[in-house]
Amino acid sequence: MTAELTPLSPESEGTSRRRFLTYVLAAPTLAVATTWLGHEASADGLPVVPSNPEMAEDYDLGDFLIQAQKPTESQMVVLTVAKDGRVTCQVPREEVGQGITTSLAMIVADEMDVPLEHVTVTLAPARPELLFSQITGGSNTIRSMWTPLRTAASGAKGALLAAAAEELHVDASKLQLRNGVVVGGGRVIPIGELSEAAARPGLRPAPVQLKAAADLKYIGTPQNRKDAHLMVTGAFKYTNDHEPVPGILRAMVRRPPTLNGTVKRVVNAAAVRKMPGIKGLYVIPTGVAVVAETFGQALDGKEALVVEWNAGTVDDFDNKKIKASLEAVRTPLSPAPPGATVVEGEFDFAFVSHAPMETNTAIADIKPDGGQVWAGMKTPIVAVQTIEQDLGLPSGSVTAHVIQGGGSFGRRLFFDGALEAARISHAAGKPVKVMMTRVDDMRHGRARPASSHAVRATVADGQVVAWEHRTAFVETDWRHGLGEILTATGTGYGDPPGVPVSIGGDFTFSQSVFNLTVKSPYNFGPTTHELNETPDQFHTAAFRSVYSPNTRGADEIIVDEVAKLLKQDPVAFRIAHFRDPRYTAVLEKCAELGHWGKKLPKGVAQGIAFHAEYKSITACMVEIDARNPAKPRVTKAAIVADYGIPINPRGAESQLLGGLADGISTALRAGLHIDKGLALEGSYSQFHYARQRDYPRDVKIHIMPANQSEPGGGGELGVAAAFAAVANAYARATGKKVRSFPLIFPVDFKPFTKGTGSTRVQPR
Repeated sequence: MTAELTPLSPESEGTSRRRFLTYVLAAPTLAVATTWLGHEASADGLPVVPSNPEMAEDYDLGDFLIQAQKPTESQMVVLTVAKDGRVTCQVPREEVGQGITTSLAMIVADEMDVPLEHVTVTLAPARPELLFSQITGGSNTIRSMWTPLRTAASGAKGALLAAAAEELHVDASKLQLRNGVVVGGGRVIPIGELSEAAARPGLRPAPVQLKAAADLKYIGTPQNRKDAHLMVTGAFKYTNDHEPVPGILRAMVRRPPTLNGTVKRVVNAAAVRKMPGIKGLYVIPTGVAVVAETFGQALDGKEALVVEWNAGTVDDFDNKKIKASLEAVRTPLSPAPPGATVVEGEFDFAFVSHAPMETNTAIADIKPDGGQVWAGMKTPIVAVQTIEQDLGLPSGSVTAHVIQGGGSFGRRLFFDGALEAARISHAAGKPVKVMMTRVDDMRHGRARPASSHAVRATVADGQVVAWEHRTAFVETDWRHGLGEILTATGTGYGDPPGVPVSIGGDFTFSQSVFNLTVKSPYNFGPTTHELNETPDQFHTAAFRSVYSPNTRGADEIIVDEVAKLLKQDPVAFRIAHFRDPRYTAVLEKCAELGHWGKKLPKGVAQGIAFHAEYKSITACMVEIDARNPAKPRVTKAAIVADYGIPINPRGAESQLLGGLADGISTALRAGLHIDKGLALEGSYSQFHYARQRDYPRDVKIHIMPANQSEPGGGGELGVAAAFAAVANAYARATGKKVRSFPLIFPVDFKPFTKGTGSTRVQPR
């Protein structure tokens, strides 16, 4: 919508010295957008990252993303009030189960003083004009939306009060907005009745006044997810449930038996075209697309295809070769100082599938001059740009509708489903819905990269005097948009001391993200964490918490071993070396909650670990029964988290429960066996992610009260500490040093035939 904008006044307490402007957009009912001023700008107009050395140590990826969105921040939030009094807020983010639509609604309801049930948060389609402001990742949604969203809500409130003041012929300061109605002047007026008047050009709304923490009603209180009932009853609509245009055909893709293989020849195309319901076969870069009336017919046609394939990019790789490749590029540890005692270890981690419940699914309706796509996308702007370029369509001709996704964990940063659907629709000249089978999603989807680590703690006079951690990962793919942000803004922002983020020379996207996410919470003397990568062309993506579960997880294992060497309790040892008093409060509370140090039978042990990331903090303690070391089971857990400002504690608890599941899984059994360039695992029956029987029945969670002026990140926080706590508990229970993950990793299944993508071919 284009409209003449009327600036509102404003400066209020608690706004971190920033001045806010709120704009009322001309519309039939109230619509508000916001901007905020006060940040410095570089010569090219981009805001400058703070270069204060005291800030550099804690400057993280979330800070970087918040800075990157500054040039278009004024356009991010549009909040509307309808005639029925309901408030809708469209946000440029993706919901994939982390609960942002509920948490953001709580923020709006609090700042506007309207009932939470009257607020709906919707997901914006791709908005290319937002540049770097429409990416969901880095535990950044709440952090980046916190101030713009509150400002929009407060601006809307001011407009409604101004409209009521005009109607009642009183000063707006005499009125209050409470629970969705304006009170004062002898009247009670529902805000819906004011929505048209509040949108009137020339209205002079009350100043933006962000609420003090003591006045918040919803923020910090446990709230059920607004979409929970639809989900548990099966009524929620994911991409596969949508029929946005008539005449949609179904499509599935016959994929190569190795990663990145290509079609040499389709042997029996004529015969497959004659099968019931088949509407067409199309060779695309990822295989052979079979278009049919139903998914069943498309699956039958896909399995019937006989295809000759060209080689892929990693056809001769297996887990053994991957490990050797990683060790070859990992920088050796420095020589140990003469006379010093060292505690060190080498670790290796297998590939891990993201394995979201919803397989990769997308809908596309592409015409010669443009079209539309529908899918769960965390980076829809780059999706649109890629589709337009790939198909030779005019810029701005494709619209991407963001659909709530059934899980992600980093998987939906990539939009390959939408791109594939667009390619097939473009070739077929019809709208199509494309769905990956579970086997294809696990084998040809994305995975957390395998990695190799060498860690050394140098100890002298009973103290850790140096810490060195060298890592090597299979290259992480950043071509979903974050790499573009780093490229465009890395050299323009100026690098905070000690936190290089510039791209150039041999410095990679991965190293930038690594340096902005991997931090040590301890005073261990000179501390280094270094990343190298192999160029092996696997399908990789950032897995929940990116590099932290492996890197910080290995750190926490060595911390336990140093404490053992020094004959110190692991909790007391950590507390003695923390660099922030908030860390101590969290770890002490976790030890108290989990009854740390109690006596247990032989083969049963406790493990504890700590992690801080994205301005949030967590500690996890578990109890494991490893009396049979081949069949360990986590029986109890205690988790404590400090989010600065916890928005929805119930949502935070759910995120921590998920992080615990990831930690148990990746420590004990979940990984991928690579054989001749493809994973052997092809289903949940083969990929041993934790089941209910593997999850502790006794889990205690405590969310620390608000203690900061802004919230930290939450979606990725819980994995690293949970992983390390499980590993440490297993080591204490068995007396073994843990070095290779997952710990229990046999091929105890009969793999499905490669190149079919269906469990029909070879049932268990």
